[in-house]
Amino acid sequence: MSDAQNEKTPGLSPDEEQEVSHNQPPRAAVLHEIIRAQGDHELERTLAALWWSALAAGLTMGLSLMAMGLFYARLPEGDSAQVIASLGYSAGFLAVILARQQLFTENTLTAVLPLMTTPTLTNLGRLLRLWTVVLLGNLAGTLLVAWVMLELPIFDSKTDVAFLDVGHKVMENGIGQMFAKGIVSGWMIATMVWMIPSMEHAKIWIILMITYLMALGDFTHIVVGSVEVSYLVWAGEQSWSAFWLDFALPTLAGNIIGGSFIFALISHAQVRSDSGKPPSKLLKHDKQARN
Repeated sequence: MSDAQNEKTPGLSPDEEQEVSHNQPPRAAVLHEIIRAQGDHELERTLAALWWSALAAGLTMGLSLMAMGLFYARLPEGDSAQVIASLGYSAGFLAVILARQQLFTENTLTAVLPLMTTPTLTNLGRLLRLWTVVLLGNLAGTLLVAWVMLELPIFDSKTDVAFLDVGHKVMENGIGQMFAKGIVSGWMIATMVWMIPSMEHAKIWIILMITYLMALGDFTHIVVGSVEVSYLVWAGEQSWSAFWLDFALPTLAGNIIGGSFIFALISHAQVRSDSGKPPSKLLKHDKQARN
């Protein structure tokens, strides 16, 4: 009898032992394979499907600025206002992720794992195709929703001022800060994506916790930030060159590095080092052990 069998609690029936096995948390290899399979599915989608889903996600992200502006406009000034208003930042993420719309920063993890698993030029081309379409769709949606929020008579003047204040706060960051905070933001989104498959029943709370902390820390995010900063541009308080050069490019680079080159690479290396097997084979071995 092996040492592992000697250490088991005595008196368990076969059904109870099977229940114990099935209630074990999934190993990193299982999470890796779930996310890799999701990424592979996304890479196979048509350009039209990717574009419309990404455009919808960009429009939906306007909810984050709307919610924060509405909170700030109705809260007394002070540091405590940010503690409450930051909850609004999560609104767009909750809607986009639960509606399964294409969000660029999610794809810095999910769509990268197929390439890391099988590093070929074909997979690299598929990744760049997806990233390009999703990023352009997200940005088109954010720019459109920011223009609508400014030009249509939807909000009162106090809320309009709150929208401007949110955008100005983003632009207080220098280029180096945009980049550094973008790295943290990309890493946090990748962490969120990695956590969800193992805690599907707590998905809403995971999204809320991670994105709320992003707002409290003023970490920069290419999609939400595009709504906030383009609102300033449409209002004539920032130039398009400042939008692209001071905000978008450094934030985008930070998000990609944090989500792909740090989190995804380390997570992939962890799984490959587990037994020297590809993650798909580790998953198959894990299933066999549970049955």
